[in-house]
Amino acid sequence: MRIALFVTCVNDTLFPGTGRAVVTLLERLGHTVEFPQEQTCCAQMHFNTGYRPESLPLVERFARVFVGYDAIVTPSASCAAMIRHNHPVLAAQLGGAALRDAVAAVVPAVHELTEFLVDVLGVTDVGAAFPHRVTYHPTCHSLRGVRLEDRPLRLLRAVKGIELVELPGADSCCGFGGTFALKNADTSTTMLADKMSRVLGTGAEVLCAADNSCLMHIGGGLDRLNSGVRVMHLAEILATTEGAP
Repeated sequence: MRIALFVTCVNDTLFPGTGRAVVTLLERLGHTVEFPQEQTCCAQMHFNTGYRPESLPLVERFARVFVGYDAIVTPSASCAAMIRHNHPVLAAQLGGAALRDAVAAVVPAVHELTEFLVDVLGVTDVGAAFPHRVTYHPTCHSLRGVRLEDRPLRLLRAVKGIELVELPGADSCCGFGGTFALKNADTSTTMLADKMSRVLGTGAEVLCAADNSCLMHIGGGLDRLNSGVRVMHLAEILATTEGAP
């Protein structure tokens, strides 16, 4: 199987360790991962802010760069949702027949990481070991955009040594929402405070999620509180073999 990593611009710029964790994880499972050097943004930021014509060159680029791969794996439910749902919309509305065909050929190969592990590779125990108390925040895009359901939790439950605790009100938004946090700062801050209170109530050492954008938002708030709770992308926990033989 020819596998490509779509790392996303947020991870590439701010959280490169997440991309490295995906490669470590998939290589441990016996797969070779390619990293197309020409990749860039999926255009979600442009699309969500109303700049649809400006999004089109990024859609074209994605289809060109990732053509021919059997699987395109991304550690971002948010970006996976953008590509699967909105690239075909942009191609249909603003592109020609060639782009529509190119997008239609590439989009079915796009998988969020946990989907790829559980549905395509058929594994839940990836050989991880992480002896810490962890709680999981299902981001809005993972819940409603790509509908990950319990895939992340199934993977986490198979991690050796982990103490996985339920997050109350887990399906509520953390208040990030990209530019929402900038344009509606007061509302976003209130939502963040609610989410942090619930995280702290679990007594967890680590909060994990499938999107670093939300972890950046929650993690920033937890740092300002000097809470001692750290945030980690799910891929980083699954790539860890802490304390394993």
